[in-house]
Amino acid sequence: MSYGIYIGRNHTADGVAYLAGYGDEPSSHWLEINPRASHGEGSSITVGVTPQADMPGHLTQIPQAQVTLRNMRVSYSYYLGVPAPLTNGGLNECGVAVRDIWSTSRAELIAMTPKDQTGPNYSDLARIVVERARTAREGVDLIGELIATHGYSTYGGNSHMIADPEEAWVVIEFAGGRGLWCAERLGPDSIRASRPGYIGEVPDTPNADFLFPQHFFDTAREMGWWSPQDGPFHVNRIYGDGKHRWDGVAWIENEMRTRAARPEKIGLADVFWSISTERLTGDTAGYGQVVPLIHPSDDRLRMMWHAPVGPVTAPLLPVFMGQDAVPPAWRQHRYLTTGESHRFLDCRKKEKNPDTVSHIPQGIETGPSAFEAFKRLMHLAIQKPDPILDEVWAHWRAVEASVNARIPDTLRAAERLLEAGEDCLAVQVLTEFSQARMAEALADCQALSAAAHARLRALGGLNMTGEPRMLDQLW
Repeated sequence: MSYGIYIGRNHTADGVAYLAGYGDEPSSHWLEINPRASHGEGSSITVGVTPQADMPGHLTQIPQAQVTLRNMRVSYSYYLGVPAPLTNGGLNECGVAVRDIWSTSRAELIAMTPKDQTGPNYSDLARIVVERARTAREGVDLIGELIATHGYSTYGGNSHMIADPEEAWVVIEFAGGRGLWCAERLGPDSIRASRPGYIGEVPDTPNADFLFPQHFFDTAREMGWWSPQDGPFHVNRIYGDGKHRWDGVAWIENEMRTRAARPEKIGLADVFWSISTERLTGDTAGYGQVVPLIHPSDDRLRMMWHAPVGPVTAPLLPVFMGQDAVPPAWRQHRYLTTGESHRFLDCRKKEKNPDTVSHIPQGIETGPSAFEAFKRLMHLAIQKPDPILDEVWAHWRAVEASVNARIPDTLRAAERLLEAGEDCLAVQVLTEFSQARMAEALADCQALSAAAHARLRALGGLNMTGEPRMLDQLW
């Protein structure tokens, strides 16, 4: 399902726009830094869904770009039968950030979707944009071109938020097999949340703020859902679920506008809060991500903040475009990874069936998993929010404030080294700072979990029923 929020730069204390959010999937999640890569002429990639997907289709090959951009993103191993690995997007070396968010299409469009659908799925689109787009608008155009040329494999309707330092776009891709999509531009005065993604009224023809294909109105006319005599074309009412802004979306948009109206405007802690608050974030949030939309002096100084689970019980910590590795604990592990339950860390059955061998390196699996460790802490805290969740929340917010106070000096040191031609030293500074903060947070997580478990056990507070306790969320 996922959640994304864009905050325009005119609303923030530092004059920076932000794109934040998380993915809503139960499977394993892991952090990746993917290098820029060149691909030979005639290279292709596999896109789409299989006959086993919840909404079936067929995989196809489409051309690969000659060059794919360096990017940071979160991947995961399952959603509605769509082939893994999957991604909701991330940030690339050009400063383009992508978030994928569900957006249910009209029931009739879902029913119209061909059972042999082909073309990129929602994750393919997010990955292609983060690998190829040099501006947010280019990302929108890419999605439109891909759908027009290759089709679109849907699970019932979807959307993306694509942003760069100048602007952002909400793009909605509709079910139905008709190649329907629509995009709305967001600017410096915008505050927009998606869960689901939504667009309201659009003009008769595309313009600087709204984009859609030439045939966008045809299906609505053909099906009797709209005619020009009905007035303006309201995208959500006609092609979507008809609910427009859901309660959670209205709540967080209104809350952030209230904060933006203060003399101090929206600070970084407010941006973090928008994806950390227990009113919106719990077990369904597979990770957290905040991207500051800026153009630094060197692309390697781009960064985002990442949490290994929903940040209600985990800190958002810095990851830099220029760092050379993700810590092993933050990489893919077997915990909740689809398919790993029938595999071994052993090769004795490999000859008969190669799929009996785990896809996870033994050296990774024998170390701690940040995703697993922070999930444990989350469910300890949820069993007794007062005082455990309150204490865990306060701890991570203090950690974030301390780490964020040190980021400017770290970036300045790396920038000076890059200016001096000491690229390797700059990479080392960025990598060591990020990895050290992650190691500290993981150690804190393990200590907090041990203390919380001991407390709950002593108080008889461990929930041994089949009914999980959960937070009171708006969605």
